[in-house]
Amino acid sequence: MRAIKVVDDDPSWPLLFAEISTEISILLGDRLLSIDHLGSTSVPGLAAKPKIDLDAVMISDEFLPTAIEVVRAADFVFHGDTGEQRWAFTRDHQAYGIRLYLCGPDNRGHRERILFRDYLRVHPERAKAYAELKRRLAAEAGGDWDFYTAGKTTFVSETLRLADLRTWSAQPHSAPD
Repeated sequence: MRAIKVVDDDPSWPLLFAEISTEISILLGDRLLSIDHLGSTSVPGLAAKPKIDLDAVMISDEFLPTAIEVVRAADFVFHGDTGEQRWAFTRDHQAYGIRLYLCGPDNRGHRERILFRDYLRVHPERAKAYAELKRRLAAEAGGDWDFYTAGKTTFVSETLRLADLRTWSAQPHSAPD
């Protein structure tokens, strides 16, 4: 089993994201709605696995089959559907890796990843707690990725609930009839 490595924030992560997103933009062209930097490397100051996570959102679900084939042909390893209509790809470099997800514009998993990222960006105490949890899990996991991932589930769910409450409470609401 490969050890799980969580490292301190690296100021080059946003630059690496910019380089990768340029490459993806060229590959997918005008059928691309957005490319979002997600995961822990997208939160300034947060410890992370040295892997740049990004979601490439297509303007329509109908473009996904073609986009999947284009990315597969571009030196990315295809891992299939994550089970939520998001297709996963990876590519490794010497110092870091890339995890790319392709999805349509109304993808729930994508929206949750944005919500999680944005909440951690504005709540440094929550981001610090997440970093501590990840470091502890990485040390305890002994290379067991399922253990590591499962150990984060409650924290992620709780953070999404907090973020959703904050988003909901910030929206204007009409009084019930």
